[in-house]
Amino acid sequence: MAASISIESAARGAKDHAVLEFLRQSPKKLLINGKWVAPKSGKTFETINPANEEVLVLVAEGDKADVDEAVKAARKAFEEGKWPNTGPHQRAHLMFKIAELIDKHADELAELETLDNGKPLTFSRAFDIPAAAETFRYYAGWVTKIYGETNPSDPAFFNYTLREPVGVCGQIIPWNFPLLMAAWKLGPALACGNTVILKPAEQTPLTALRLGELIMEAGLPEGVVNIITGFGPGAGSSIAEHPDIDKVAFTGSTEVGKLILQASAGNLKKVSLELGGKAPNIIFPDANLDQAVPTSMMGVYFNSGQVCCAGTRIFVQRDRYDEVVDKLANFSNTVSVGDPFDRKSAIGPLVSREQFDRVKGYLDIGRKEGAKVAAGGETGAGKGYFVKPTLFADVKNDMRIAREEIFGPVGAAIAFTDENDAVLQGNHTDYGLSAAVWTRDISRAHKVARSLKAGTVWINCFNQLDPISPFGGYKQSGFGRELGKYAIDLYTQIKSVWMKL
Repeated sequence: MAASISIESAARGAKDHAVLEFLRQSPKKLLINGKWVAPKSGKTFETINPANEEVLVLVAEGDKADVDEAVKAARKAFEEGKWPNTGPHQRAHLMFKIAELIDKHADELAELETLDNGKPLTFSRAFDIPAAAETFRYYAGWVTKIYGETNPSDPAFFNYTLREPVGVCGQIIPWNFPLLMAAWKLGPALACGNTVILKPAEQTPLTALRLGELIMEAGLPEGVVNIITGFGPGAGSSIAEHPDIDKVAFTGSTEVGKLILQASAGNLKKVSLELGGKAPNIIFPDANLDQAVPTSMMGVYFNSGQVCCAGTRIFVQRDRYDEVVDKLANFSNTVSVGDPFDRKSAIGPLVSREQFDRVKGYLDIGRKEGAKVAAGGETGAGKGYFVKPTLFADVKNDMRIAREEIFGPVGAAIAFTDENDAVLQGNHTDYGLSAAVWTRDISRAHKVARSLKAGTVWINCFNQLDPISPFGGYKQSGFGRELGKYAIDLYTQIKSVWMKL
């Protein structure tokens, strides 16, 4: 099978020589205890370029046996190796080095991300890769600031607390922002002194594997970061169930998140889940439409709609509904979809055939439910998993296209009567990851933001993120907060020490 792969054809558009060299090293292996090893089963799987449906490279298919080896390595590194004796300044230095190497190889990593995921190269280079490096830098700065407290207590005793690493962490990464989500997980885990078994999504393993090479180049001790590629039922479930893993972090669908939570109960692991969303994006009549329309619609279409916090439910006051929906539809028709290596492309293909079929199915569901296609509604012709930016109008909040996470470039415009109705409809969902409010009224903006049941609320903006600010969900969008100081809590545990004076 490997002989039938044409790297030049599958990776056309890539210009960085290092990308082609990386892809020629096939099959890709697992990173266990500082060494690249073949899976015990000898199995591999293909990773596909979603823009042309061609095989990029073969990747090791890890399973329970490989996870067991990775956990042994991570446990040894945590208990016995160099890592426990690596001081905070040295640990910070290693993390700064990782960030520097990401910056150094940014062009290569951006091309790999685009080949594997399908997102436009302009976005990979401008957002995903720099943000990953910045996340490592941010948490490198935290390493020397993780400390306990002394507590006022009985004068006959001295009481203080220690903030200690959790131990061995399993981290399961999604396919929509592969390198960035790896950084979101690895950054705080390493800053706190943990060791990690990282499982990238089977659809997009390449930048995680390249990151593994850079981590080893940075000089992290063997066994601190282990990378197991494979599928959910084999590698993912083995991580969630493993009795010697102390914490699991997962980003993905709510359905899989529930399975992860159940599987983790065997040894009462610490669990953090960042799951699905169906964000309300409320446009009040006094909103600046010149800003609200393009920003709201790119809040739907960014990354081909494959974003958990996408603002796919667009609420418009009934009095201006037709006018605003016309503007939303007109903008949608200007959003270019095409070759992700073409600078003119605003969105690329969906990540896989499975996701393409799922989104295509929701286009049919929307029509059958009686929604009107105001823009798009079609898939691309020829090779590649392309779907045109789509806006449904005359949507009711109880329709499936308004209730279920589609994870594609599909928005639903819903009418509301007044502020209370907007909040009521906005909160009428199983999810609570994010929301947005567009208004010139400062009092209304903050009142509505406080009323919306979501982990992040944007006012007159969308998709603003920063490593310093927490990110996570209410309700079935998960629990635990990534980023900021809050992620430190996910990867540490508190010990109370008493001494009689």
